[in-house]
Amino acid sequence: MEIDHIHFYVEDAARQRDWLIEKMGFQSISHQINHQTHTEMVTNNHVNFIISSPLSFSSPVARYLKSHPPGVADIAFRIENLSSFLEKAKCTNQQILQPTIIAQLTNGQVKSAKIRGWGSLNHTLIDQSSSRIFSYSKMIPKTNIVGIDHVVLNVPKNQFYLAVNWYKTLFGLQTNQSFKIETKRSGLSSEALIDASKKIQFNINQPSSNNSQIQEFLEKNNGSGIQHIGLQTTNILQTVAQMRQHGLQFLPIPLTYYQKLKQSAKKLKVEIFSQLEWEKIQTEQILVCWPQYEPQLILMQIFTKPIFDQPTFFFEFIERRNQAKGFGEGNFQALFEAIETEQIKRKYHIDHDQENFKQQGIVKI
Repeated sequence: MEIDHIHFYVEDAARQRDWLIEKMGFQSISHQINHQTHTEMVTNNHVNFIISSPLSFSSPVARYLKSHPPGVADIAFRIENLSSFLEKAKCTNQQILQPTIIAQLTNGQVKSAKIRGWGSLNHTLIDQSSSRIFSYSKMIPKTNIVGIDHVVLNVPKNQFYLAVNWYKTLFGLQTNQSFKIETKRSGLSSEALIDASKKIQFNINQPSSNNSQIQEFLEKNNGSGIQHIGLQTTNILQTVAQMRQHGLQFLPIPLTYYQKLKQSAKKLKVEIFSQLEWEKIQTEQILVCWPQYEPQLILMQIFTKPIFDQPTFFFEFIERRNQAKGFGEGNFQALFEAIETEQIKRKYHIDHDQENFKQQGIVKI
């Protein structure tokens, strides 16, 4: 089992395509326009995105955007035996949105179906024997991105265990790690799921307080949804520097984080970074984590700021040195705090604007 592609529903597919090309080094594959929907296909070294926007009120994208901000509408999985999977889905009363169809492409056939996922998320299912929808033969990668590392689904507190069990039962995912992250202000719980082949890492978050950033996401998104996609890179320092030059914005990390990080590194018996690397890590504001007894297994991560108008969806870049596995709790905590800081800034600006309106005698609808 593996992720074939991820489908975004947005206001303007061409504009989002251009943004991904300019900011993140994606390359255009093809496009399709009918009377309802405009669709673009882009790729970045095995990271495949489909982007759709509505051309009429009858478009499924228009219906989605009526209830949700732009974001991920479908995560497509390649599975070993589509027919067998659909039989299992029927036996467990899953909602099958599209029965099996066979599409003829220039490079072969694609056998697929679609089921309702959690909340408004759908899952296109592609039989593993099918031809690839995305072709890379003529593509020369422009970045160090090598694939999708993980995706993260946010769900309400009362749905957390239901959602976790749903993905375990239907897709055979298993718990790899569990987290509880807290600050003085808020918190979250997270279950990191993984499939048997270890090609898919699917994390599920729930808020542990009413003012949690996860709760803010759920309110802005009008329900459950994909919070972020983690993209794996072979050189995060180079990737982030390149994307900053192209205008991609990342969450800022305080200087105190790096002071503490260097103090922790001094306690190790081995040197994990050169002086130049330390400087670049701090300059690019990368988060770093390693196991106490295996410091060579280094996780390096960074989050972008939300890419749409609403503070919902964002990207993560992650480098796993020496095949580091899982997710570092130290990085998770620091990333949570960085997002919380941005959340507090947003709330300050909203409250500040409302106060100005009151002073001017303006009622904002």
